[in-house]
Amino acid sequence: MSRIGKKPIPVPAGVELKVEGNTALVSGPKGKLSQEIPAGIEVVLEDGAIVVKRPNDEKKFRALHGLTRSLLANMVEGVSTGYSKTLEVNGVGYRAAKQGNKLVLTVGYSHPVEIEPFPGIEFEVPAPNKIIVKGIDKQKVGQMAAEVRGVRKPEPYKGKGIRYENEYVRKKAGKTGKAGK
Repeated sequence: MSRIGKKPIPVPAGVELKVEGNTALVSGPKGKLSQEIPAGIEVVLEDGAIVVKRPNDEKKFRALHGLTRSLLANMVEGVSTGYSKTLEVNGVGYRAAKQGNKLVLTVGYSHPVEIEPFPGIEFEVPAPNKIIVKGIDKQKVGQMAAEVRGVRKPEPYKGKGIRYENEYVRKKAGKTGKAGK
């Protein structure tokens, strides 16, 4: 039995689950999310908790059991509390600003880089060197944060660039010695 798959998902107050055919709809105070459930996997609401069941121990169903449970747990957490990722901008003259709902990055290119958020995602810029990506869908928040980081990844010599809040960038030693020796 899948250790993750057999755990029930507690449903907080204000969160509802509807299963229509092979689609699970989760709605809560922050919004609504839907997820397709693979054929054969059953999602049931028991004693105020969501339980994911599988028909047998075939390899295919064992793999989908834990995955489906994790996706539903992420949806429940997303519509109740939401997700956020924090990024730091490091470098002389590097900064971030919010223009309307767009994020404008000045990170050493000849032009500022504008990033349009995905639907359901919003940016917060509490300081010129800090970016917070917020939303209810964990996958979209992670993808948007990765795209912002991809504009200028942290380089290993001085550590300049955009990095996640707790990301550690290993520093490399620069050139040593004299040329032509």
